[in-house]
Amino acid sequence: MSLTETAGKIGHLSEEARECLENCFEAAEVCEWCADECAGDAEMARCLRLCRDVADVATLHARFMARNSNYSPELAEVCAGVCEECAEECDQHDAEHCQVCAEVLRECAESCRTMMTT
Repeated sequence: MSLTETAGKIGHLSEEARECLENCFEAAEVCEWCADECAGDAEMARCLRLCRDVADVATLHARFMARNSNYSPELAEVCAGVCEECAEECDQHDAEHCQVCAEVLRECAESCRTMMTT
């Protein structure tokens, strides 16, 4: 079963929340890839750290949404902020993994910002 199918079965999630949950998991995956690619390059240390932060926060936010936590809006704000900061960092690097990461993170930040108000 795909993530989209699984998220679709969580009855309390709105369409916007399902999209955010999927975006958070995608952000975590792409950040793990980006961090792994950045490992060992001293010039990429900040990128690696931010990617690891996003992977952890985005996964946690998705888990909070899935269980309908009252703390999800606050975590959405944190997730959006770290996604935006990491996207800005990744934009500074020409590597494909950084460019893909930045694109995914912008989408995740946008959907998290929506979740802050719902």
